[in-house]
Parts: sequence; C-alpha cells; structure tokens
Amino acid sequence: MPAAAAKETLGFQAEVKQLLDLMIHSLYGNKEIFLRELVSNASDAADKLRFEALSGNTLYGADADLKIRVSYDKQARTLTVSDNGIGMSREEVVNNIGTIAKSGTREFFQSLTGDQAKDARLIGQFGVGFYSSFIVADRVTLVTRRAGLPSGEAVRWESDGGGEFTVEAVEKQARGTDVVLHLRSSEDELLSDWKLKEIIRKYSDHIAIPIVMKKMKWDKEKSEEKATDEDETVNQASALWARAKSEISEEQYREFYKHVAHDPEAPLAWSHNRVEGRQEYVQLLYIPARAPFDLWDRHERRGLKLYVRRVFIMDDAEQLLPAYLRFVRGVIDSNDLPLNISREILQESRDIEAIRAGSTKRVLGLLEDLAGNQKDKYAGFWKEFGRVLKEGVGEDPANRERIAKLLRFASTHADSEEQNVSLADYIARMKAGQDKIYYVTAETFLAAKNSPHLEIFRKRGIEVLLLSERVDEWLAANLAEHEGKALASVAKGELDLSNLQSDDEKKEEAKQAGGHRALVAKLKDALGDRVKDVRVSSRLTASPSCLVADEHDMGGNLARILKAVGQKGPQPKPILEINPAHPMVQRLEAEKTRFADWGILLFDQALLAEGGQLDDPAGFVRRMNELMLEMAGEGSRIIVPGR
Repeated sequence: MPAAAAKETLGFQAEVKQLLDLMIHSLYGNKEIFLRELVSNASDAADKLRFEALSGNTLYGADADLKIRVSYDKQARTLTVSDNGIGMSREEVVNNIGTIAKSGTREFFQSLTGDQAKDARLIGQFGVGFYSSFIVADRVTLVTRRAGLPSGEAVRWESDGGGEFTVEAVEKQARGTDVVLHLRSSEDELLSDWKLKEIIRKYSDHIAIPIVMKKMKWDKEKSEEKATDEDETVNQASALWARAKSEISEEQYREFYKHVAHDPEAPLAWSHNRVEGRQEYVQLLYIPARAPFDLWDRHERRGLKLYVRRVFIMDDAEQLLPAYLRFVRGVIDSNDLPLNISREILQESRDIEAIRAGSTKRVLGLLEDLAGNQKDKYAGFWKEFGRVLKEGVGEDPANRERIAKLLRFASTHADSEEQNVSLADYIARMKAGQDKIYYVTAETFLAAKNSPHLEIFRKRGIEVLLLSERVDEWLAANLAEHEGKALASVAKGELDLSNLQSDDEKKEEAKQAGGHRALVAKLKDALGDRVKDVRVSSRLTASPSCLVADEHDMGGNLARILKAVGQKGPQPKPILEINPAHPMVQRLEAEKTRFADWGILLFDQALLAEGGQLDDPAGFVRRMNELMLEMAGEGSRIIVPGR
C-alpha cells in the first residue's frame, strides 16, 4: 500500500470489545503480565523469522542479530517493546489484532470467571496477550513492517481500547514491530529502569534471544541515573533446555513453562532429559496443573514446540506426542532432523516416530511417579485430565497396560463420585473366587450408582466400578482385561456368580429359573419385538425388572450416546430380566385381562431405570394412571377413545 494511503478507522470484533473491557477493568491486580506477554510475542516473532529465513537468508538483510529492546521515555510517559522479528503486513495486523481469528472463542468467554488470577491464565492460553497492554496503557500504538516488504509498506495501528482502531501506511526503515504503550497516570513505577529489569528477569529470563535495555550510569550533578548509549542484556539469552539441569533452578523451570504454555500458574511436574543414541534430542516436558478451557476443542491445534539444533521449526508439532497426551507442554530439540522439515515429513519420519515413542514413555513415567509418590498431586492431575488419559487405552495399544495402571474410577466401595480407585485397588479387594472386574456404565454418576443391575453385587459385597463419562464406553470396549482379570459389564450377558455361591444358592436359582417358564413365555409373547428375550434374573433383589444387552451386542448406554451425536449404529433389542420375588411380578403372573399392559409397563420401567427414553411416553402415563387407580380400589375411571 503506498505511504500516502489515508488513515482508516475500523471497528473491533464484538469479542475483542468484551476482552478489552475485561483487561481494563478486571485484571489490574495482575498488571505485570502485560510485559511478559509482549516479550513472548516478540520472541515468537524472532522464531518465525528464523524459520522463514531457512528458505532464503535475504529476509535478514543487514540485520541478522535478533533481539528484543525494552525502553521508556519519562517525559512522553511511554514504554516501548521492540523486536526485529518477522513483523506483520497490513492484512495480518487487521486479522491478528482487530479480530480473534481463532476457534473456541465462545468457550473462552464462557470460561471467564471474574477471578483475576484464573482469567489471566485463560488470556495467555487463548493467545491474546497483546490486549493485556491496556491494563497499564490508555492508548497503544503499534508500528510494524513485515520482513521482505519495502519500507513504505509498514503499518501503524493505534487504539485507546474503545470500540475502534486506526490503521495507516507509514515508513519504517527496519523490519519488525514496535509496541508503544502510552501509560496511565497511575503507572509511574513502569518508567523505571530497575522495575522493568525486575519484571523481565522474573518472567522472561529464559527467553532464548537477548532482551536489551540501555545501561544506566549515575549522574553526580543531577543525583540520578541516566541512560548511556551502551546496551545491556537483561536476561540470560540462552535456550534453557540446552543448559545442564544442575544449572537450572526450579524457579527458572517454572518461568519457562509459563512462557511456553502461556499459563501464569506453575506446572504440576516436569521432566528434562537429553537422549543420546541412534537419535539425539533434548526433551523438556511439562504437566500443567490445570486443563485449558479449550481442551475438548478438536479444531485447536496442540503440540510441543519443535526445534532443530536450537532453531525454531514449529510451535504445535502434534506428531511428537499422541492425542491423548495433548495436554503436555514443552520443547523437543533434535540434532538429527533437517532444518526444512515440514508437517508432511513429520508424519512419515522414522526419527519422529522414535522421538514420539520416547516422549510418550517419559510422560507416562512422570505420571507413574506422581501416582506412586505424590498421590495428592496425582489426584489433582486426574481431576483435570483423567478423561483425556482414558482415550489412550484405545489409541495406544503398546502402552495400554501402563495407562491402565494410571486409571482411576468411582466405585461401590465408597459410593462416592470421586474417582480414586485404581484397578490395583479393586483387584486387592476382590472376593475369594471372583475372577472378573465388574463395572456398570451410565450417563450420570447417580444413574450408575442406583442401577438395578448392582443389586446382587451389593448384597454379596462385590465391588463394581461406576463409569459415568462418555469416554468410559470407549475405554471399556478397548480394555478387555487387566492383570489376568477380565473386565465384565454387569448389564451384559448371562451373569455367572457360581464361584461365589453356595450349593444351596445355586439350587434355589435353578429352581426360580425353571419355575416360571410359563410366565416368561407369556411375557415374551406380549412384548413382541420390543425385546430379544425374557428370562428370570439372577441380578435383581429389590427391583421388579431390568434390561440387559446380549453378550456381544451394543449396550444401551453406548447406543444412546451414538444416537445423541447423530451416529447411526445397530439397534440391538434388549433382554428383559424379571425378579419373580417382587410383588409387581407376582401380581403380573395372576393378571388375566391386562397382562400385556402390565408387561409393557414392566419393560418401560426397566428402560427408564437405566436412563433410556420411552418410545410412547403417553402410553406409559396412561398405564401408570390405570394401575394407581386400580390399586386404590376405584377401578379405571380413565376414558380412552375407541376402547
């Protein structure tokens, strides 16, 4: 665009207005984050220039010494963060700053809580740290020129944080970006050399390129410090992961995590290793303490930052870890990969496969250490990321057993919704003669806890895992056994507890099954194609009936989940099991005129008890009303047309 182009005034996207309001009015207590975010953005710009310059060093021009400069002007009351990184074109400025061009926007705003610390964490995760400038500034000016564009195509962006911003073409001799903050009247401390250096060393010491400020010298005549013409590097300016572990403090590890993950909260745990052998690489992997708000957004790209010989390649190399470990943050720096590696090559590279396998084992080892030695920390991890880790049982067969040992469940042992039971805990409490790990799946914890399928298990003191998350169906389908014990659904197939029964109990069960053949046959005829079969139950002690799936059929809960997400799958008919000791079943056995109605009512009740939906709710209500009136001794007073 020619330099003479007129200034253009544009309006912010609605979501940006909401975000700016949050920045200005809600996050003042965490105001130091603005400098951390601006320095991180500048570091990213330098990394992107390095990557683009791999295909042509001409982008560097005569300025190959990458750095970030922080300066201030007391008289003008401005603070400036400059970089000589990749810069932005006019289109990039409008798209990157005027709008939030990112999926998950609605979820982001729904996640805002009003709690300053929590919201500051979300802002970093959402990648909109630039807007934190308005915490301390009442006006922000950005001047940028993209590498490779002529000096006349630089862009000046400015806004006071209201509903609009201006964009115009300007001259800028050097590539890169200058962010000028016009500070609020209450921000005098930011016009101070020592304060700015304190913030930089606190939050950005790990940045791998120099952050420079002018050296200060004491002026005896004016009794104050004055800036000299000499630059001073404020941070260590070396890749943290490349240093020896003995040279890195825990605080430095934590601050690097905050930079790489855009998360002001300290990580839960980390692992820093140098791998040598057929492949040589360094891995610095972090487990966050909290799940990002968009963890379940499938369109959000995630992954580790990939470097090759400390040259940045990409910041979301998802091929370096399987999807079920997508919460892990950190850096992989390889000595063997080519500098011009692409996403397509990543998918096919044997070196990447080896790095992926090694990194996966390292993360699982870190989780095993937490689970074994820091149980409180692991409980916190499971609460945040347990559902994601469960995906690994099906996604990663090679590590299935290791993942299974890390799983935690709710169970009938405590009847608590808290998922703190491991499979090892369950096996240790198994009854003598018990050869299966029993579980029940349902849409909610209460539905699982109160399932009629559990009645015989509760009576005999047999523990059952209570699975109430959607991913649990996937988990159960892919975890056939553990430590030689088969996993068995209490709601599928014939229940065989013969190893736990006395001879008298076995005889009584056989007697019950054989003594009601006529009722079973009549009920099966009345229900028709609603059921696959009808049989006397060995599961029930208090309920009149329940529905079970045949051994190799899809369970009712899974069928409902697939239907809810619009997936068409097989719709197998359930098996109705009845409890002949229940008064309702005994009443049914004696019924002559309305046997079919009461049989259907029994089926509908069983369907509702397991969380299903009725095909004919009005028919169910009518039958219930007639039953209640009849039990009251008044006969049916309901007039049904046509009857």
